[in-house]
Amino acid sequence: MKDTADTADRLGPGVVVVFGGRSEIGTELAVRLAPGATVVLAARGPERLGEQVAAVRAAGAQAVHTVAFDADDVAAHGALIDAIVAEHGPIGTAVLAFGVLGDQARAERDPAHAAAIVHTDFVAQVSLLTALAAAMREVGVGTIVTFSSVAGVRVRRANYVYGSAKAGLDGFCAGLTDALHGSGVRLLVVRPGFVIGRMTEGMSPAPLPSTPAQVADATVRALRRGRSHVWVPGALRLLFFALRMVPRPVWRRMPR
Repeated sequence: MKDTADTADRLGPGVVVVFGGRSEIGTELAVRLAPGATVVLAARGPERLGEQVAAVRAAGAQAVHTVAFDADDVAAHGALIDAIVAEHGPIGTAVLAFGVLGDQARAERDPAHAAAIVHTDFVAQVSLLTALAAAMREVGVGTIVTFSSVAGVRVRRANYVYGSAKAGLDGFCAGLTDALHGSGVRLLVVRPGFVIGRMTEGMSPAPLPSTPAQVADATVRALRRGRSHVWVPGALRLLFFALRMVPRPVWRRMPR
C-alpha cells in the first residue's frame, strides 16, 4: 500500500484514464492507481466493462466511469480527450494500454492486415500521445504511460510487422520525451517481453516471460521513482544489449 500511496503523491491530482480499459495490463494498472482517484476506463463497448469497473471500484477508486473509445478512429481522439476533461476535469495520468499482435503470416500476404497492425500499434499511438501531450501541456502537469515491447529493440523476421510498429513507437517516444522536458508533463515507456495473457494465448512463452500483474507492478515502481523507461523484467535489458551483437544470418532465424 505504501508503494501505491507514494505513486499517487508523485502523480499528483487529476483523473486517471486508461485507454484500452479492457486490456489485462490496463486493468491491473488501473487497480493499482485507483485508491482515492477518479478513474475513467475507455474502450470499445463500454457497457461490457462491468468486471473491470468492479475491480477498480473495489481497489478504492473514488469514482469509476466508462467511455467509448476506438483507438483506430484517430480523428476522434482530440474530441474524446476534450469530453473527458469537460466532464471529469484535467487528466492527471493517461495510460495507453491498447494494441494488437496481428498475424505475421497473414500480414506477409495481405497488405491491408499489415497496415492495420501498424495503424493500431503506431499511428493510433502517435495520434493519442500527441493529443494527450497537448492537453496536459496546457495545465502544466501530467503523466502518460505507454507500452512498447522488446520486439521493437531489434526487429525479428518472425514478427517484423508488429516489431517495426514498436520500433517506430520507440523513436517517437524518444522525441516526445525530449519535447516534454521542462513542461511539467512526463512520459513513461514500458517495455515488456513476452506477457502471458489473452493476447498471447496459445503461443509458447519466450524466455523471461511476465504476467499482466507483474508488468503493472513494475510500471507502478517506475512511476514512483520518476523513471522514463522500464523493462519488464529488468533482465531483458541486458539480454537485448547482447542480442544486438548477434549476426544477421543467425538473427533472422530467431523465434518470436
